Amino acid sequence: MATSVRRAVLTLPAAPLGPENPLPALRALDETHTVDDRAKRGMPRDMARQVGYAPLRTVLSVRILDGYGRERTPTDLDALVIENDRLRVTVLPGLGGRVHSIHHKPTGRELVYRNPVLQPACFALNGAWFSGGVEWNIGATGHTTLSCAPLHAALVPAPDGGEMLRLWEWERLRDLPFQVDLWLPDGSDFLYVGVRIRNPHERTAPVYWWSNIAVEEDERTRVLAPATEAWHFGYERDLRRVPVPEVAGTDVTYPPRGTFPADYFYEVPAGERKWIASLDGAGQGLVQTSTDALRGRKLFVWGAGRGGRRWQRWLTEPGTPGYAEIQAGLARTQLEHVPLEAGGEFSWLEAYGPLAADPVAVHGADWGAARAEVADRLEAALPRAEVDAAYTAWLACADVRPGEPLAVGSGWGALEVLRAGHKLPGTPFEEATLGEEQAPWVELLSNGALPAPDRAVPPGPTLVAPHWRDMLETAPADPHTEYHLGVAQWHAGDLAQAVRSWERGLERAAPRWPLLRCLAVADRLGDHPERAADLYVEACDDLWGERGAGADDVDGEAWTAVFAALGREAVAALLAVGRTAEARAVHDRLPPSVREGGAFVLAEARLLSAEGRKAEARALFDAGFEVADLREGAETLNELWAELTDDPLPDAYEYRMRP
Repeated sequence: MATSVRRAVLTLPAAPLGPENPLPALRALDETHTVDDRAKRGMPRDMARQVGYAPLRTVLSVRILDGYGRERTPTDLDALVIENDRLRVTVLPGLGGRVHSIHHKPTGRELVYRNPVLQPACFALNGAWFSGGVEWNIGATGHTTLSCAPLHAALVPAPDGGEMLRLWEWERLRDLPFQVDLWLPDGSDFLYVGVRIRNPHERTAPVYWWSNIAVEEDERTRVLAPATEAWHFGYERDLRRVPVPEVAGTDVTYPPRGTFPADYFYEVPAGERKWIASLDGAGQGLVQTSTDALRGRKLFVWGAGRGGRRWQRWLTEPGTPGYAEIQAGLARTQLEHVPLEAGGEFSWLEAYGPLAADPVAVHGADWGAARAEVADRLEAALPRAEVDAAYTAWLACADVRPGEPLAVGSGWGALEVLRAGHKLPGTPFEEATLGEEQAPWVELLSNGALPAPDRAVPPGPTLVAPHWRDMLETAPADPHTEYHLGVAQWHAGDLAQAVRSWERGLERAAPRWPLLRCLAVADRLGDHPERAADLYVEACDDLWGERGAGADDVDGEAWTAVFAALGREAVAALLAVGRTAEARAVHDRLPPSVREGGAFVLAEARLLSAEGRKAEARALFDAGFEVADLREGAETLNELWAELTDDPLPDAYEYRMRP
């Protein structure tokens, strides 16, 4: 059959994403992927330099997604299916362009781990993320903020004259446009993926990219790559070089054999072909290869411990196979960012397909023979020269203008093109995609003033890039503008000036709670916890005065999200300074629908413990609750449990990812 791209609908049990958190993300989510400076001493110089280059302080101007739950219902998802006579590839353009499935028709095999549910969990830089398939991670260390966001999608001619699916969007953490082109050459067993990241600015930009592939694991599944060493990163935040395949007597190339979750970044020698494969006991599975620009390869394992197993069940359904992640990136490790000069671009080609190798060689004790077997079979199935030639052919198509849209992403790219007149052939950001969130910024751009919002809605997102900060600094200094200016200054690291902007805005503000909350965060991070607690109380009083007494009819989910977000922060800040009665007062004024959520049941347990009512707090654990947005690496549950009892932590609350 001729290669085709068609629309489809994929129905999965899914938990709705819910509303965005309306409070600006002045604090980064607890990020586990950082290392102590002492770890840099043994690194190659380029690696040490890139580990320290442009770390992310916050996820501004992106908002946090924490409004989801754990209740799943059958949900129709828009899908795009790329198909030839060998492969059928299902893509979800509304969810970061995730490749949900790569089905190999001749063998009937699913080449990636296909999650049977869509369950958000707090793994992305901005919260909501889900497991399975192949995801495209751009921005900064961690899962992209686009994990659950829509991308633009359209058809373009493929290098071989067939059809190619183009996905593109404007990545807002680094303000960079990117594209992902997917196609199946006629009769090919391999999905080709061309990726391009461009820097249209007059300054160097930090770039991060990792293609993340979920693959099924069992005791006989082995992950192979052309390396004899790897950089091991565990959740103790330690990065060290280790031998491959055995570390401390354990063959870590078999994902279930470790105890705790861990990353292994393979040290692939210069000049070696770049590939990684996951093969089962019969020597069959998936191989991913690329042109040399995508130099890094990684294995992530959940381990066989209670925490890793619990996380796997949390992200999918009990009774489904476990999975590991094999990945490919621009740098050796995911702790690095790579500089991209002004006006420059990074591009490469990836290929995904089935591989069958001799199982005796693959699973033998000789690691060199196992690697050689896979490398030889890959070369026979897809020669390295063929991948390089396909990359060259694809570059000639990268600037072709897409046809009729198959899916529409955000309007943020259109706003940047409107502002700067960027010429980005191949990835049009049409003015027609501008929407309500961009409207006030179009007004600022056109007329030099940021319009004040209707008081019936919470403040919208803030743009924080230098050019927008400059415009905010010269706009009329009303309270609403001072609020956004302070957020932009905070993002730039000018914390004192941000505080001054918020204080100026507070003098004439109505409502006051958005500015009070920003000042509270500044004080909490600035080692003024008592003053922060005072500001949170004042912010909550102002919000309740503005919106009523916290009843459930607080004008829809946007305001419910405000009550939940501000209340959660305020309770934590008050408990941190021992003001338990005030924390209880804030908690009990929240709408009942908010207090029923797992995060607020946990807050209730903390309150009860602080009030000396430990038996009642323990009873909440015994009754059972789930914190839907529990953060990757969080140890909140076991820490509170240890305050209440010496009993072993039940499996239902075991999420620890380190010894």
